[in-house]
Amino acid sequence: MAFTCRGHNRGVTVFTAPVLHPTTDARRPLGLALVLIVTGAVGWYGAMSLIIERVRSLLDPEYVLNCDVNPLVSCGNIMGTWQASLLGFPNPLLGVAGLVAPIAVGVALLAGARFARWFWWSFVIGVTGAFIFVLWLVDQAVFQIGVLCPWCMLVWVMVIPMFWVLLTWSLAAGVLVDSARAQRFGAMMLPFVWVPILATIVVIAALIVVQFPTLISVLLG
Repeated sequence: MAFTCRGHNRGVTVFTAPVLHPTTDARRPLGLALVLIVTGAVGWYGAMSLIIERVRSLLDPEYVLNCDVNPLVSCGNIMGTWQASLLGFPNPLLGVAGLVAPIAVGVALLAGARFARWFWWSFVIGVTGAFIFVLWLVDQAVFQIGVLCPWCMLVWVMVIPMFWVLLTWSLAAGVLVDSARAQRFGAMMLPFVWVPILATIVVIAALIVVQFPTLISVLLG
């Protein structure tokens, strides 16, 4: 590490190490970049596939959706509900538009880009909003509508690790707040970020199994 001269005291030169700021001097976060690119791309594919199926069904009333497996696993049975168009247009359009952002951020990080604190706050808030929206969709699909959408579930499974990895890394890297305690906590949790990811997915899977006790036998049959 290079050292810089900071001053003199009675003829003695005092050298101190330069202070590193996490947003400008931290190593390129390759792991985060890859997670954002992969989860964003796969989630985008799921959302786009759902849009394509919806368009095909509108053009051809006789068209059978590729995600209509049975009455319990069917995109078509969900498309007609108000939950599927929460803002007045199909929810997958939000995914197609929104999931471009993590892909772009991931590619930029691989290229060595550094972002200001306000950007990281905006990005983390956006991904957190997507995570909360996914949890709401899980609740509506499992407990209110009573039908599962395969493409929707693919998007769910991608947003979950995206959220937990981004949040944990942001705390560890200190890009959100200048807090040594927060950075220590994030650094401690980062190697174990798979725990909340797995826990979230397991809880959702358990809710599905409990709410749809015949689902496994129907799929296997």
